[in-house]
Amino acid sequence: MDNVGGLMNNVKLSDRLQLLLEQVPEGSRLADIGSDHALLPVAAVESGRVPSAIAGEVNLGPYEAAGRGVAEAGLSKQIAVRRGDGLEVLEPGEADCITIAGMGGSLIAAILERGRQLGKLAGVKTLALQPNVGEDILRRWLLGNGWVLISEHILEEDGKTYEILTAVPEGTEAGRTNEQLYREQELAGGKVALDQGLLLQMGPWLLQAPNEVFMAKWQGEISKLEGILTSLSRSELEAAEEKRSKISAQIKRIAEVLECLPKDRL
Repeated sequence: MDNVGGLMNNVKLSDRLQLLLEQVPEGSRLADIGSDHALLPVAAVESGRVPSAIAGEVNLGPYEAAGRGVAEAGLSKQIAVRRGDGLEVLEPGEADCITIAGMGGSLIAAILERGRQLGKLAGVKTLALQPNVGEDILRRWLLGNGWVLISEHILEEDGKTYEILTAVPEGTEAGRTNEQLYREQELAGGKVALDQGLLLQMGPWLLQAPNEVFMAKWQGEISKLEGILTSLSRSELEAAEEKRSKISAQIKRIAEVLECLPKDRL
């Protein structure tokens, strides 16, 4: 988790971490993986949201910082600080809510996959995840492993865009299924079809309620792709032509989706 400065007593979280904390169900047994200074577990316990928590860190510096932060907050009895790789700090059934923030989506997916193989996800009812990039990779892992998204949030803070994905085991919340979530949808009376690929890429919940941050993110993605297209136009290689064609199609699809999204919600 990213380093966020400030006093540990009555810790004030960044907007990003505050929003992540709000995804943690009241009364959960929380495990925060990659906890850095243990800001999230400290805030969760101090606020009374959870009775106890585990802060996991693999690197020595952040592990020691987490220990200091917990001790300074006077919460050493309620928060266990453990050093280990990913979910290896947990015993199966020990936590029912896991938070992971401030890493790439592929790394978070790898941590969850390793934890799944070790049986560490047994009894976990909520995953609250904040990838810095690669959100689509994380959505694919959740989809492929029986977790269904119940919410997605997007926000901008200090010039960066963050997404928060919250998931539960499929079928546990009001019978919600991935089949329903990723069913092909039509926009603007059938002009644009949102297939599973687009829903995974852009976020099924975010597409239902797009805000200004979401629109800015994807307009920025189009600009990046256009920059790549310009670079490729200088190459006469056959492979470059194929890549140009793919990127042009990608730009067209994203632009069509943005054009058809409901503007009254922005």
